Amino acid sequence: MSDAIHGHPLSEIPAWAVLERRLFDEIEAAWRLFSGTFAEPDGRLRFAADFVDRDGVDDLYEPFFNWPAFYLLGGSDDILAAAKRHWEGVTAQLTEAGMVTDEYENGYDWFHQGESLLFFYGLCAADPSDRAFAERARRFAELYTDAAHGNFDAALGIIRAPHNGALGPRPGLSDEPEPYSSERPEMRPYGLPLEYVPGVDEWDDLADPALAVAMGEAMHRAAAGDVAVNLAATSLVANRWLYDGDEQSAAWVHAYVDGWRARAAANGGLVPDSVAPDGTVGGLHEGRWYGGHYGWSWPHGLPSVGMAAVIAGINEAFLTGDDGALDMARALLDTVLDNAIVAPIAETPFSLRGGWLARWGTDAAKPALLVPHRHGRHGWFDYGPMPLELPLWVWWWSRRDDDLARVRRAIAGLPAMDDPVKAFRDKAEAGHEAPWLAYLDGELPEYPSRALSMALGQVARRVALMAAAEADPDAAHLHFGQRVNPVVTEVLSQLVSGTPQVLYNGGLPFAAVVYEDADAARPGLPRDVAALVSRLDGDDLDLALVNTSTTRSRRVTVRASRFGERRVASVTVRTETGGEYPGRSTAYAAVPGTPTLLQREVESGAVEVELPPAHRVDLTLHTVASGAAPRHRGAASVLSAAVSKE
Repeated sequence: MSDAIHGHPLSEIPAWAVLERRLFDEIEAAWRLFSGTFAEPDGRLRFAADFVDRDGVDDLYEPFFNWPAFYLLGGSDDILAAAKRHWEGVTAQLTEAGMVTDEYENGYDWFHQGESLLFFYGLCAADPSDRAFAERARRFAELYTDAAHGNFDAALGIIRAPHNGALGPRPGLSDEPEPYSSERPEMRPYGLPLEYVPGVDEWDDLADPALAVAMGEAMHRAAAGDVAVNLAATSLVANRWLYDGDEQSAAWVHAYVDGWRARAAANGGLVPDSVAPDGTVGGLHEGRWYGGHYGWSWPHGLPSVGMAAVIAGINEAFLTGDDGALDMARALLDTVLDNAIVAPIAETPFSLRGGWLARWGTDAAKPALLVPHRHGRHGWFDYGPMPLELPLWVWWWSRRDDDLARVRRAIAGLPAMDDPVKAFRDKAEAGHEAPWLAYLDGELPEYPSRALSMALGQVARRVALMAAAEADPDAAHLHFGQRVNPVVTEVLSQLVSGTPQVLYNGGLPFAAVVYEDADAARPGLPRDVAALVSRLDGDDLDLALVNTSTTRSRRVTVRASRFGERRVASVTVRTETGGEYPGRSTAYAAVPGTPTLLQREVESGAVEVELPPAHRVDLTLHTVASGAAPRHRGAASVLSAAVSKE
């Protein structure tokens, strides 16, 4: 590494760097506590897992969804090994329960399948050389690209049912129609699943047993054909493509997303939510563009349809290089913003209000921009805050000014927060998009230290919950693992990799910048090294690297993008000396008129950095599209080798 960039010595270690490394250390201790306390040696969970219907597979995978992400950021080799053990143990546990066939879910909606698969996608990215996971990636994707499995109707370009998976398209929402009664208080906030069942005009009508049966039968009949949330299946197929560039997989993603884009265009730009088995939009709902399962009317609307549209748009843009694939998501987001109201969320009858009250605290009493989440027989309804991860990911992918303006429009509608860095965490471990963007804009310079301190508090809270649960066997219920998962990655993803938290209903684990420990020859930051992305501006990214050790030198390789879709074309090194740069290569040249900047071209697409003890380097990475097919790094021949062994 004779041509490596060398850091400059520090008189003090930045607080953010110390906090970041402390967070790595605390997570390492906490995940071991979780694994040892709530899992068996083979990786399966000790929680009760008695399944009475098709629901619940996701709940056993979700406690580990971000463990591979932590490894990729710089977590230990041990957490990767533990994550693989837990995936295999949980899969065996679910197989014994009759919920999984050939290691894949029998068939359920893609709102939940996407949640399940985050863990799997992360493992594939964390160790693409693992032949077992490479083979699984191929086999799982072929459930949709291979006609023999029956999930996909190639002639009509649709997935054949809202519930689909290893057993093919599954009719209805359960094996037999079940009454949908008002005796489900937890479902009352979401209202009627279908609005056109004769005799059922409001929730309390479902107290009539005959009407409850009628609703259940109507739901069963309508659960056929394609629905918008199935767009999240594109991640499963794109994940396989990352191994070997399979042309059939790329063509499937392109054709499937474009089919939905055409339906959106025919609907005035707004994506409809269902397609009947004969290929007609709204064919099961008397021609209405809304009313499909996990669609615009029920139960969540925007969070489910919007998430699937953003995921699919990014996946197609990823495979084709054309971010016009995101136009369907852009139109969706603009539509709900154009129909927004201003009101306090604390005073608005919003079906998901409870989570926002917990997130915003007393600020929930202040007026805010509330967008409609659902559309039904009376038009737009169910007003709540915009899920910021949706417009943020559109901008993050494209870096277009108009996409950034949309994010700013949504953020401008937030109430003036008493504390912009809220100390909360839900199972998706997201929600701090607004203060992070403020930091990138230079408006909240204290965000890194504040956010890292908050994340340390999140770990401490979950360790305390685990300790309390040890004395209360009933506490470890099916959802307990999601609530106490002590691996926190939102803030680390933002600060270390310049990336929002992964889209929770099935997004692939993209990243703006990734690292390799040059001495250990593995992904992630080396021990002692802290990273801080402080600017994302078009193709440019500002990055600081600090070696917090006072005795050990570290070497790190820096790359643009996780899957190689972008590369570093040149780098600007910012120095504090204005003169000679300590240890700099003769390949550097000072920029005329800016003596503190040193530039160099990067032929390899990666930047090599050497950090002696207590040294720092500040870089601006100038990135370009790589011009090469993205790929799981290091996986060139893994899938073909796995297939040849079958």
